[in-house]
Amino acid sequence: MNMKKQLLASILICSLSVPAFAQARIKDIGHISGVRGNSLLGYGLVIGLNKTGDKKQTAFPQQTLVNMLSQLGLTLNGNSNIRVENIAGVIVTGTLPAFARSGSRMDVTVSSIGDATSLQGGILLRTPLIGPNGQTYAIAEGPLVLGGYSAGNAATGITVNHPTVGRIPNGGTVEVSLTTAAPQSVESLDLILDQMDFTNVGRVVSAINESFGGPIASALDGVSVRMAVPPDYRNKWVEFISVVENIGVHVDTKAKVVVNERTGTVVIGSDVTIAPVSIAHGSLSIQIETQFDVSQPLPYSRGQTTVVPQQSVRADEQKSNFVTLSKESTVDDLIRALNALGVTPRDTIAILEAIKAAGALQAELEVL
Repeated sequence: MNMKKQLLASILICSLSVPAFAQARIKDIGHISGVRGNSLLGYGLVIGLNKTGDKKQTAFPQQTLVNMLSQLGLTLNGNSNIRVENIAGVIVTGTLPAFARSGSRMDVTVSSIGDATSLQGGILLRTPLIGPNGQTYAIAEGPLVLGGYSAGNAATGITVNHPTVGRIPNGGTVEVSLTTAAPQSVESLDLILDQMDFTNVGRVVSAINESFGGPIASALDGVSVRMAVPPDYRNKWVEFISVVENIGVHVDTKAKVVVNERTGTVVIGSDVTIAPVSIAHGSLSIQIETQFDVSQPLPYSRGQTTVVPQQSVRADEQKSNFVTLSKESTVDDLIRALNALGVTPRDTIAILEAIKAAGALQAELEVL
Protein backbone atom coordinates (compact mmCIF):
# COMPACT_ATOMS: atom_id res chain seq x y z
CA MET A 1 0.00 0.00 0.00
CA ASN A 2 2.89 2.37 0.78
CA MET A 3 4.42 1.63 -2.61
CA LYS A 4 1.19 2.66 -4.31
CA LYS A 5 1.03 5.90 -2.35
CA GLN A 6 4.64 6.75 -3.20
CA LEU A 7 4.09 6.02 -6.88
CA LEU A 8 0.92 8.08 -6.99
CA ALA A 9 2.60 11.00 -5.23
CA SER A 10 5.68 10.93 -7.45
CA ILE A 11 3.57 11.15 -10.59
CA LEU A 12 0.74 13.39 -9.42
CA ILE A 13 3.11 16.08 -8.18
CA CYS A 14 4.71 16.29 -11.61
CA SER A 15 1.52 16.05 -13.67
CA LEU A 16 -0.87 18.58 -12.17
CA SER A 17 -3.43 19.57 -14.74
CA VAL A 18 -3.02 23.01 -16.30
CA PRO A 19 -5.02 24.77 -19.00
CA ALA A 20 -4.27 23.46 -22.46
CA PHE A 21 -3.62 27.01 -23.72
CA ALA A 22 -2.00 29.10 -21.01
CA GLN A 23 -1.97 32.88 -21.25
CA ALA A 24 1.55 34.32 -21.49
CA ARG A 25 3.17 37.59 -22.41
CA ILE A 26 5.28 37.79 -25.55
CA LYS A 27 8.29 38.81 -23.42
CA ASP A 28 8.03 35.44 -21.62
CA ILE A 29 8.20 33.33 -24.79
CA GLY A 30 10.51 35.33 -27.06
CA HIS A 31 13.01 38.15 -27.46
CA ILE A 32 13.96 40.85 -29.93
CA SER A 33 16.62 39.76 -32.41
CA GLY A 34 20.06 41.18 -31.57
CA VAL A 35 19.24 41.94 -27.93
CA ARG A 36 21.38 39.49 -26.01
CA GLY A 37 24.13 39.26 -23.42
CA ASN A 38 27.81 38.58 -24.06
CA SER A 39 29.92 35.98 -22.27
CA LEU A 40 32.95 37.19 -20.30
CA LEU A 41 35.83 35.12 -18.93
CA GLY A 42 38.74 35.78 -16.60
CA TYR A 43 41.40 34.13 -14.44
CA GLY A 44 41.77 35.24 -10.82
CA LEU A 45 42.93 34.37 -7.35
CA VAL A 46 40.82 33.58 -4.27
CA ILE A 47 42.43 34.29 -0.91
CA GLY A 48 41.45 33.81 2.73
CA LEU A 49 40.82 30.06 2.58
CA ASN A 50 41.30 27.96 5.73
CA LYS A 51 44.03 25.65 4.38
CA THR A 52 41.65 24.37 1.72
CA GLY A 53 43.36 26.04 -1.26
CA ASP A 54 45.54 24.65 -4.01
CA LYS A 55 48.37 22.38 -2.92
CA LYS A 56 52.06 22.51 -3.84
CA GLN A 57 51.64 20.50 -7.04
CA THR A 58 49.42 23.24 -8.51
CA ALA A 59 52.01 25.80 -9.63
CA PHE A 60 50.00 28.56 -11.31
CA PRO A 61 48.38 30.02 -8.13
CA GLN A 62 51.85 30.46 -6.60
CA GLN A 63 53.11 32.16 -9.74
CA THR A 64 50.01 34.38 -9.83
CA LEU A 65 50.71 35.43 -6.24
CA VAL A 66 54.33 36.29 -7.12
CA ASN A 67 53.22 38.41 -10.10
CA MET A 68 50.60 40.24 -8.04
CA LEU A 69 53.04 40.99 -5.21
CA SER A 70 55.60 42.30 -7.69
CA GLN A 71 53.01 44.77 -9.01
CA LEU A 72 52.47 45.94 -5.44
CA GLY A 73 56.18 46.61 -4.98
CA LEU A 74 57.19 43.37 -3.25
CA THR A 75 59.82 41.46 -5.23
CA LEU A 76 60.49 37.79 -4.44
CA ASN A 77 63.49 35.82 -5.62
CA GLY A 78 61.62 32.96 -7.22
CA ASN A 79 58.63 31.21 -5.72
CA SER A 80 60.34 28.16 -4.24
CA ASN A 81 60.00 29.49 -0.69
CA ILE A 82 56.27 30.17 -0.97
CA ARG A 83 54.25 27.72 1.11
CA VAL A 84 50.67 28.93 1.24
CA GLU A 85 47.50 26.85 1.43
CA ASN A 86 44.91 29.61 1.63
CA ILE A 87 44.85 30.66 -2.05
CA ALA A 88 43.25 29.04 -5.09
CA GLY A 89 43.39 29.73 -8.80
CA VAL A 90 39.89 30.19 -10.25
CA ILE A 91 38.11 30.88 -13.51
CA VAL A 92 35.59 33.72 -13.29
CA THR A 93 32.65 33.82 -15.72
CA GLY A 94 29.77 36.21 -16.22
CA THR A 95 27.34 37.56 -18.79
CA LEU A 96 27.54 41.20 -19.86
CA PRO A 97 23.92 42.40 -20.17
CA ALA A 98 22.67 43.97 -23.37
CA PHE A 99 23.01 47.78 -23.49
CA ALA A 100 25.32 47.67 -20.45
CA ARG A 101 26.89 50.98 -19.48
CA SER A 102 29.98 51.82 -17.48
CA GLY A 103 29.29 51.38 -13.78
CA SER A 104 26.57 48.75 -14.17
CA ARG A 105 26.73 45.69 -11.95
CA MET A 106 26.57 42.01 -12.90
CA ASP A 107 26.73 38.63 -11.15
CA VAL A 108 29.80 36.45 -11.60
CA THR A 109 30.52 32.75 -11.01
CA VAL A 110 33.85 31.61 -9.54
CA SER A 111 35.08 28.04 -10.19
CA SER A 112 38.24 26.37 -8.91
CA ILE A 113 40.60 25.00 -11.57
CA GLY A 114 43.22 23.47 -9.25
CA ASP A 115 43.02 20.92 -6.45
CA ALA A 116 41.46 23.18 -3.84
CA THR A 117 38.99 21.32 -1.64
CA SER A 118 36.76 24.27 -0.77
CA LEU A 119 36.33 27.98 -1.55
CA GLN A 120 34.37 28.59 1.63
CA GLY A 121 35.18 31.97 3.20
CA GLY A 122 37.29 33.06 0.22
CA ILE A 123 37.56 36.54 -1.30
CA LEU A 124 38.17 37.04 -5.00
CA LEU A 125 40.89 39.55 -5.80
CA ARG A 126 40.40 42.08 -8.60
CA THR A 127 39.99 40.04 -11.80
CA PRO A 128 39.61 41.46 -15.34
CA LEU A 129 36.79 39.89 -17.35
CA ILE A 130 37.60 39.60 -21.04
CA GLY A 131 35.23 39.32 -24.00
CA PRO A 132 35.65 37.11 -27.10
CA ASN A 133 37.55 39.95 -28.83
CA GLY A 134 40.20 40.05 -26.10
CA GLN A 135 39.05 43.37 -24.63
CA THR A 136 38.42 43.84 -20.90
CA TYR A 137 34.80 44.82 -20.29
CA ALA A 138 34.37 44.32 -16.53
CA ILE A 139 36.23 43.86 -13.25
CA ALA A 140 35.14 41.22 -10.69
CA GLU A 141 36.00 41.09 -6.99
CA GLY A 142 34.43 40.41 -3.61
CA PRO A 143 33.52 37.67 -1.11
CA LEU A 144 32.13 34.38 -2.41
CA VAL A 145 28.73 32.93 -1.62
CA LEU A 146 28.71 29.11 -1.67
CA GLY A 147 25.75 26.75 -1.77
CA GLY A 148 27.67 24.08 0.13
CA TYR A 149 30.44 23.46 2.60
CA SER A 150 32.99 20.87 3.64
CA ALA A 151 34.29 19.97 7.10
CA GLY A 152 36.77 17.48 8.54
CA ASN A 153 39.43 15.66 6.57
CA ALA A 154 39.50 13.09 3.79
CA ALA A 155 38.93 10.20 6.20
CA THR A 156 36.24 11.60 8.49
CA GLY A 157 35.03 14.67 6.58
CA ILE A 158 31.64 15.62 5.24
CA THR A 159 30.84 17.55 2.08
CA VAL A 160 27.49 19.20 1.30
CA ASN A 161 26.68 20.22 -2.30
CA HIS A 162 29.62 21.61 -4.30
CA PRO A 163 32.08 23.73 -2.27
CA THR A 164 34.49 24.51 -5.13
CA VAL A 165 32.08 26.75 -7.07
CA GLY A 166 30.63 30.00 -5.76
CA ARG A 167 28.92 33.19 -6.88
CA ILE A 168 29.39 36.88 -6.16
CA PRO A 169 26.08 38.76 -6.51
CA ASN A 170 26.77 42.11 -8.20
CA GLY A 171 30.47 41.22 -7.99
CA GLY A 172 31.28 42.49 -11.49
CA THR A 173 31.50 46.16 -12.43
CA VAL A 174 31.19 47.11 -16.10
CA GLU A 175 34.14 49.26 -17.15
CA VAL A 176 33.50 49.66 -20.88
CA SER A 177 30.09 50.44 -22.36
CA LEU A 178 28.98 48.38 -25.32
CA THR A 179 29.73 50.13 -28.59
CA THR A 180 26.64 48.76 -30.39
CA ALA A 181 24.48 51.81 -29.88
CA ALA A 182 20.84 51.46 -30.89
CA PRO A 183 19.69 53.46 -33.93
CA GLN A 184 17.55 56.53 -33.44
CA SER A 185 14.95 55.38 -35.97
CA VAL A 186 13.82 51.80 -36.64
CA GLU A 187 11.52 50.68 -39.44
CA SER A 188 11.29 46.95 -38.67
CA LEU A 189 12.18 44.55 -35.86
CA ASP A 190 12.38 40.77 -35.70
CA LEU A 191 10.87 38.83 -32.80
CA ILE A 192 12.47 35.43 -32.08
CA LEU A 193 10.51 32.82 -30.10
CA ASP A 194 12.46 30.75 -27.58
CA GLN A 195 11.05 27.49 -28.98
CA MET A 196 10.12 26.60 -32.52
CA ASP A 197 6.36 26.18 -32.92
CA PHE A 198 4.34 27.17 -35.99
CA THR A 199 1.13 27.38 -34.00
CA ASN A 200 2.58 29.83 -31.50
CA VAL A 201 4.13 31.93 -34.29
CA GLY A 202 0.72 32.23 -35.93
CA ARG A 203 -0.90 33.21 -32.64
CA VAL A 204 1.78 35.82 -31.93
CA VAL A 205 1.25 37.37 -35.38
CA SER A 206 -2.51 37.48 -34.85
CA ALA A 207 -2.16 38.98 -31.36
CA ILE A 208 0.23 41.74 -32.52
CA ASN A 209 -1.91 42.67 -35.52
CA GLU A 210 -5.03 42.74 -33.38
CA SER A 211 -3.36 44.88 -30.75
CA PHE A 212 -2.14 47.53 -33.22
CA GLY A 213 -5.22 47.37 -35.43
CA GLY A 214 -3.39 46.52 -38.64
CA PRO A 215 -1.20 43.92 -40.39
CA ILE A 216 2.18 45.05 -39.06
CA ALA A 217 3.46 41.56 -38.20
CA SER A 218 4.17 38.61 -40.49
CA ALA A 219 5.71 35.18 -39.88
CA LEU A 220 9.11 34.45 -41.42
CA ASP A 221 9.39 30.83 -40.27
CA GLY A 222 8.52 28.64 -37.31
CA VAL A 223 10.44 30.80 -34.86
CA SER A 224 10.67 34.35 -36.31
CA VAL A 225 8.16 37.19 -36.67
CA ARG A 226 8.97 40.41 -38.53
CA MET A 227 7.23 43.55 -37.27
CA ALA A 228 6.95 46.78 -39.24
CA VAL A 229 7.23 49.62 -36.74
CA PRO A 230 4.23 51.99 -37.11
CA PRO A 231 5.10 55.57 -38.13
CA ASP A 232 4.13 56.88 -34.70
CA TYR A 233 6.78 54.63 -33.12
CA ARG A 234 9.65 55.13 -35.62
CA ASN A 235 11.53 57.39 -33.21
CA LYS A 236 10.13 55.64 -30.13
CA TRP A 237 11.10 52.06 -30.84
CA VAL A 238 11.72 51.34 -27.13
CA GLU A 239 8.08 52.18 -26.36
CA PHE A 240 7.02 50.00 -29.30
CA ILE A 241 8.96 47.01 -27.93
CA SER A 242 7.45 47.62 -24.49
CA VAL A 243 3.93 47.46 -25.94
CA VAL A 244 4.73 44.30 -27.93
CA GLU A 245 6.29 42.52 -24.95
CA ASN A 246 3.17 42.93 -22.83
CA ILE A 247 0.73 41.56 -25.42
CA GLY A 248 -0.92 38.38 -24.15
CA VAL A 249 -0.85 35.19 -26.24
CA HIS A 250 -2.51 31.82 -25.68
CA VAL A 251 0.53 29.56 -25.87
CA ASP A 252 0.15 26.06 -27.22
CA THR A 253 2.26 23.30 -25.71
CA LYS A 254 3.32 20.05 -27.29
CA ALA A 255 2.20 16.83 -25.67
CA LYS A 256 5.30 15.45 -23.99
CA VAL A 257 6.33 12.95 -21.34
CA VAL A 258 9.72 13.55 -19.69
CA VAL A 259 11.35 10.82 -17.61
CA ASN A 260 14.61 10.78 -15.68
CA GLU A 261 15.76 7.22 -15.13
CA ARG A 262 18.53 8.27 -12.72
CA THR A 263 16.16 9.90 -10.23
CA GLY A 264 12.94 8.06 -11.07
CA THR A 265 11.14 11.32 -11.94
CA VAL A 266 8.20 11.21 -14.35
CA VAL A 267 6.63 14.40 -15.76
CA ILE A 268 3.47 13.98 -17.85
CA GLY A 269 1.94 16.91 -19.71
CA SER A 270 -1.77 17.61 -19.56
CA ASP A 271 -2.31 17.08 -23.30
CA VAL A 272 -0.97 13.52 -23.30
CA THR A 273 -3.50 10.92 -24.46
CA ILE A 274 -3.31 7.14 -24.59
CA ALA A 275 -4.63 5.00 -27.42
CA PRO A 276 -6.43 1.73 -26.60
CA VAL A 277 -3.80 -0.52 -25.02
CA SER A 278 -3.49 -3.36 -22.50
CA ILE A 279 -0.72 -3.37 -19.91
CA ALA A 280 0.53 -6.46 -18.09
CA HIS A 281 2.96 -6.24 -15.21
CA GLY A 282 4.45 -9.20 -13.39
CA SER A 283 7.75 -10.28 -11.91
CA LEU A 284 9.72 -13.48 -11.47
CA SER A 285 11.59 -13.93 -8.19
CA ILE A 286 14.24 -16.64 -7.85
CA GLN A 287 15.69 -17.31 -4.41
CA ILE A 288 18.62 -19.65 -3.72
CA GLU A 289 19.29 -20.65 -0.13
CA THR A 290 22.21 -22.61 1.28
CA GLN A 291 22.05 -24.32 4.67
CA PHE A 292 25.12 -25.89 6.27
CA ASP A 293 24.42 -29.17 8.07
CA VAL A 294 26.95 -30.83 10.35
CA SER A 295 27.67 -34.56 9.85
CA GLN A 296 28.73 -36.00 13.23
CA PRO A 297 30.40 -39.50 13.24
CA LEU A 298 29.38 -42.24 15.69
CA PRO A 299 31.22 -42.47 19.02
CA TYR A 300 34.55 -44.38 19.00
CA SER A 301 34.53 -44.40 15.19
CA ARG A 302 37.33 -43.09 13.08
CA GLY A 303 35.05 -40.68 11.19
CA GLN A 304 35.50 -36.92 11.09
CA THR A 305 33.03 -34.15 11.64
CA THR A 306 32.23 -32.48 8.31
CA VAL A 307 30.01 -29.63 7.14
CA VAL A 308 27.59 -30.60 4.37
CA PRO A 309 25.98 -27.70 2.42
CA GLN A 310 22.34 -28.20 1.47
CA GLN A 311 21.08 -25.93 -1.33
CA SER A 312 17.45 -25.20 -2.15
CA VAL A 313 16.11 -23.25 -5.11
CA ARG A 314 12.70 -21.60 -5.08
CA ALA A 315 11.08 -19.65 -7.91
CA ASP A 316 8.05 -17.44 -7.31
CA GLU A 317 6.33 -15.78 -10.23
CA GLN A 318 3.65 -13.25 -9.45
CA LYS A 319 0.43 -13.39 -11.35
CA SER A 320 0.35 -10.86 -14.18
CA ASN A 321 -2.23 -8.10 -13.85
CA PHE A 322 -3.83 -6.80 -17.03
CA VAL A 323 -5.15 -3.25 -17.23
CA THR A 324 -6.87 -2.04 -20.39
CA LEU A 325 -7.07 1.62 -21.38
CA SER A 326 -9.98 2.53 -23.58
CA LYS A 327 -10.07 4.99 -26.46
CA GLU A 328 -9.02 8.60 -25.73
CA SER A 329 -7.79 7.78 -22.24
CA THR A 330 -6.39 10.72 -20.28
CA VAL A 331 -3.40 11.19 -18.02
CA ASP A 332 -5.55 10.46 -14.99
CA ASP A 333 -6.55 7.12 -16.51
CA LEU A 334 -2.89 6.24 -17.06
CA ILE A 335 -1.96 7.19 -13.50
CA ARG A 336 -4.79 5.13 -12.04
CA ALA A 337 -3.80 2.17 -14.22
CA LEU A 338 -0.16 2.27 -13.15
CA ASN A 339 -1.18 2.75 -9.55
CA ALA A 340 -3.46 -0.28 -9.78
CA LEU A 341 -0.51 -2.36 -10.95
CA GLY A 342 1.49 -1.24 -7.90
CA VAL A 343 4.59 -0.42 -9.93
CA THR A 344 7.53 1.69 -8.80
CA PRO A 345 8.55 4.93 -10.56
CA ARG A 346 11.37 3.13 -12.38
CA ASP A 347 8.92 0.47 -13.57
CA THR A 348 6.68 3.31 -14.71
CA ILE A 349 9.47 4.57 -16.97
CA ALA A 350 9.86 1.12 -18.52
CA ILE A 351 6.09 0.86 -19.07
CA LEU A 352 5.95 4.31 -20.69
CA GLU A 353 8.77 3.36 -23.04
CA ALA A 354 6.94 0.16 -23.97
CA ILE A 355 3.68 2.07 -24.57
CA LYS A 356 5.56 4.54 -26.79
CA ALA A 357 7.16 1.67 -28.73
CA ALA A 358 3.70 0.17 -29.25
CA GLY A 359 2.48 3.47 -30.72
CA ALA A 360 -0.17 3.96 -28.04
CA LEU A 361 1.41 6.99 -26.34
CA GLN A 362 0.19 10.06 -28.23
CA ALA A 363 3.03 12.28 -27.07
CA GLU A 364 6.77 12.80 -27.38
CA LEU A 365 8.78 10.74 -24.90
CA GLU A 366 11.97 12.44 -23.74
CA VAL A 367 14.44 10.53 -21.57
CA LEU A 368 16.90 12.65 -19.60
